Amino acid sequence: MKLWRQSNLLVQSPKIWETARERFPAFTCANLFWWFNMNSSVDYAVTPRPMYPADGRKIPDVYTQPSELRDELQSDLGQFPLFSFWGPNANITSTAWIARAAMRVETHHAPTLSLVYLPHLDYPLQQHGPDLDAVAGDLRAVDDLAGNLIRFYEARGVQVVVLSEYGIEAARQPIHINRVLRGAGLLRVRNELGRDVIDPMGSQAFAVADHQVAHVYVNDRSQLHRVRALLEVVPGCRRSWTSPGSSSST
Repeated sequence: MKLWRQSNLLVQSPKIWETARERFPAFTCANLFWWFNMNSSVDYAVTPRPMYPADGRKIPDVYTQPSELRDELQSDLGQFPLFSFWGPNANITSTAWIARAAMRVETHHAPTLSLVYLPHLDYPLQQHGPDLDAVAGDLRAVDDLAGNLIRFYEARGVQVVVLSEYGIEAARQPIHINRVLRGAGLLRVRNELGRDVIDPMGSQAFAVADHQVAHVYVNDRSQLHRVRALLEVVPGCRRSWTSPGSSSST
């Protein structure tokens, strides 16, 4: 299950900064919160990385390259507000921290290319869909931050490109793949504090869904064709693929 891992080794194609460095040896790159940012070949990296002590706590933190950048940023900007970056408490605080971190990296290191992810619209748009009235306040908040960051870079002679990696559509039909698999006796759950939680290794098949794509893991290879046949007739499932010789279906 590699969906949320950040290892840069998962990206097998050449990266833009690697190609640029081959052409211009003095080229440097900073990656601030773009994904797959762990142990990458950029010169400066900052990405969410909580600490998990043995006592069960989850402590907000970041992973950086070089490692001393972590202490420098959190000394100047405060602890990274992880719980406002993901989840139901997501808010502008984390985006503001990232913008300030980008300014600090630019001021101290002036990389040739800076990749800066401002995440604030992610959760509001997932919650409300493309309803501009519902996200108007969030749009204004991130627009103010982005405007300040753009002006900061332009004052330093940096050319700015604003882009989005994906779009949001209104969701009208949930597709409960794991419920289908459970109803067919292929998915096993365990009770935790009164809630059903998937037991991945005890299941013959289970799905990990992200937006409009689900990766279905089939632990029992003999059930592969049955799982595919079950899901192909589920309303809303448009297409399925099976890797040749593998035990998984997407």
